Amino acid sequence: MENNDFEERAGLLALNRIFGFEPAAGRRLLEELGSAAAAFGMKREELRAVLGPYPKLLEGLVPASLDSAKKELEWLDGRHYRFVGISEPGYPQMLKECEDPPLGLYYRSQDGMDGIFGGRPAVAIVGTRDISGYGRQWCRSIVQAMARCPEKPLIVSGLALGTDIVAQRTALEEGLPTVGVMATGIDSIYPYRHNADADRMSSTPGCAVLTDYPPGTQPLAIHFLRRNRIIAGLCSATILVESKIRGGGMMTARLAYSYERDVYALPGRIDDIRSGGCNYLLREKIAEPVTDIADLMERLGLGPSSVKKRDLGEEIRNGLGKIVSGEKLDRLEEMAGMIRKKGGISLPEICGMTGWGWSEVMSCAGLLENEGLIETDLLQKCWIKPKNL
Repeated sequence: MENNDFEERAGLLALNRIFGFEPAAGRRLLEELGSAAAAFGMKREELRAVLGPYPKLLEGLVPASLDSAKKELEWLDGRHYRFVGISEPGYPQMLKECEDPPLGLYYRSQDGMDGIFGGRPAVAIVGTRDISGYGRQWCRSIVQAMARCPEKPLIVSGLALGTDIVAQRTALEEGLPTVGVMATGIDSIYPYRHNADADRMSSTPGCAVLTDYPPGTQPLAIHFLRRNRIIAGLCSATILVESKIRGGGMMTARLAYSYERDVYALPGRIDDIRSGGCNYLLREKIAEPVTDIADLMERLGLGPSSVKKRDLGEEIRNGLGKIVSGEKLDRLEEMAGMIRKKGGISLPEICGMTGWGWSEVMSCAGLLENEGLIETDLLQKCWIKPKNL
């Protein structure tokens, strides 16, 4: 790397550290000067003329900060981490178009930024950590449908528990690239249990984990909103699977809307707190409803999906036909069909709708669950279990 390039990259890294929570001010300074490194050789009066009264920010614009950034770049290189500044080739164009993009991104990947974000649409899939069976089923179904479209997207999410990790693991299973955006430094993963997932992303072509936070940054609550705006900014569309009225997924969807990106939400029952946020966005016309996966794929510009509807009857006959037959087999198929039609239907509701006795409903539910076809929650609500979960 030529010395001038290294100096400028160090300047971008230093500005990203200083203006992390004031990226618009940092970008204004960069545009005014035309060089990041130049900011660290100016007098305070000259900087104040450009920035205005930002005393805390001005204190960081000293040569020592640039020297520290150079050492950090060398440290990153020695650990196979990368950094790209906003004025460098490869910085994601969609993110650059936002009003508050970070001045730089740290990332871990087998590819450069062009290989990750170039030439394919990016779709954010976000939602609650407390994902239900209904949300899990549809999250997986949406990603599986995307994998069977002519135009295969990049799936972007936050590597968090619940919706995020379901979407990203499904993407990896289906051969779709995925990027995990973190609210920590590039040298740590949160939650720790997703370390293996992050390693898999960083070692799979087209995938990455990234952040705008410097190494050593811990997962504090204040850091997640800043992370969410990157998820929204990287993508042409955001899909909210499930969310309470207040939550990170809601923040991401609102940010995407403010960036004039497409927003979609999965409708849910009006008495389910995990669908409250989705239903609110739909009521306020902030999001379009996800009511048909084929239609969603077309709206996203991915083309028709070749995903086939799952034949539950065939799975039941193949898996349970050797141990049950006749009327019992018919009842198993009928019960599975009811659960598919109305995800979240409870066992007492099935009793009332079919007229079967409680012991018969429990027996059928047990057989279907043991076969891996359905799952029931603590409230005895039933869902079709996605394959390969």
